[in-house]
Amino acid sequence: MTAAIITVTLNPAIDQTIVIDHLVPGEVHRAKRVERSPGGKGVNVASCLADWGLRVTATGILGRDNAAAFDEIFAAGRIADRFLRVPGETRVNVKLADLAAADTTDINLPGLAVGAADLGRLRTVLDEVAGAGSVVVLAGSLPSGVAVGIYPDLCRRLRARGARVVLDTSGAPLATALGADEDALPDCVKPNRDELAAWAGRRLETRADLLAAAQGLVARGIALVVVSMGAEGALFVTATRAIHAGLPPERVLSTVGAGDAMVAGIVAAHAEGGDLERIARAGTAFAATKLGLVGPHLPGRGVVEAAMARVHLAEADIADRLQVRN
Repeated sequence: MTAAIITVTLNPAIDQTIVIDHLVPGEVHRAKRVERSPGGKGVNVASCLADWGLRVTATGILGRDNAAAFDEIFAAGRIADRFLRVPGETRVNVKLADLAAADTTDINLPGLAVGAADLGRLRTVLDEVAGAGSVVVLAGSLPSGVAVGIYPDLCRRLRARGARVVLDTSGAPLATALGADEDALPDCVKPNRDELAAWAGRRLETRADLLAAAQGLVARGIALVVVSMGAEGALFVTATRAIHAGLPPERVLSTVGAGDAMVAGIVAAHAEGGDLERIARAGTAFAATKLGLVGPHLPGRGVVEAAMARVHLAEADIADRLQVRN
């Protein structure tokens, strides 16, 4: 039986993606098209998991005044909606998708102001939906009024209930979470190269450097550390194994949400009882296939499964010696 999956998004957004041929700063551009989709990291993870066919509950805090787009995506994906609605509007983030550069420029706006009473209501929801064996994804930035220690606080509370916690955030919230006491650490974390270097306090120029830093987090008590490296793939590191996984994308339309798709793949494989190799294949394939789409969705399951079969896996050790595994 698949474990219950819950995603938590404290600072969701409506992503407005503007697709242009080539971004030139200071110039006037004509958009090829504009797409608006409800987002925020946890919402994106929930949507990808629903596309994969898994039942998922999404919670967090939404502005009541423009929640309709979220209502629609939750209904379409049969995602259990446990979001709290508060007065005001959820922020709108602007994404400039540059077709020539195959890159995206993000302009993220401030979020809602969230108070202590709202967080108290959210904790009550989590107590209701997250129990022993469940997988909870804590994802994204924090809105105004929320202290950077919220993620360790939630990790401690969830782990005490027997849930497994996956954390995907950045900046001060990530640094605070990685510095928490062992009982408040997540079970899985997915930093990128720069985020891991910020935690390590040094430049991480080689794959061996990244692997050593990831092993440092595992030694602190995090069971699985996934280091995303963009086009170079990702490292999946536990106390006993380290796997490098790679899969060049066939077509890049937008990089928005690729990291969220990777988290979804990790969670999907774990919830289905997959081993580390299955987790590496799923996380990598979810991310690579998401690059060809705009919005919080995966392509069809057959496309993703075919990509999983093409993922290149290699065992890694601290000296960066690689033994290919197909």
